[in-house]
Amino acid sequence: MSDGWTDHPGFSGGCQCGAVRYRVASGPTKAVICHCRMCQRATGNAFAPLLQVKPEAVTWTGTPSEWASSSVAWRGFCRTCGTPLYFRTEDGIELMAGTMAPGTPFEAQYNASVESRVGWLGALHDAPSRTTDPAILAEVESYQSPEE
Repeated sequence: MSDGWTDHPGFSGGCQCGAVRYRVASGPTKAVICHCRMCQRATGNAFAPLLQVKPEAVTWTGTPSEWASSSVAWRGFCRTCGTPLYFRTEDGIELMAGTMAPGTPFEAQYNASVESRVGWLGALHDAPSRTTDPAILAEVESYQSPEE
């Protein structure tokens, strides 16, 4: 395969509330980290980890809503909980990596639109890391859909 496309096992994913789920058949994918301002604003984050798949490989349960974020792209999301699900152009669909089931492989082939990369991103590996206190987790009742 060329241009960053790799073979990938099938996987599933979906939104927080479970109203929109997807299943992707095994096949070619391309993993990219996009730093453009449009992706930053669409995800409310510093970047968007995206896994491009062939549109015909995706089977949906529930119907994602879409918003045209530009003259050439649409952003898919769950109308119920607001989870951003994908970026779509006429050429294909790129799923948000955070919506994929735990354990789904994701290895970025490259960083895109690095001219918009936030300056503090490079310092993250030096920041202290902490796990969540189990006592706090025990007090939280999650309303999220169970993950597969």
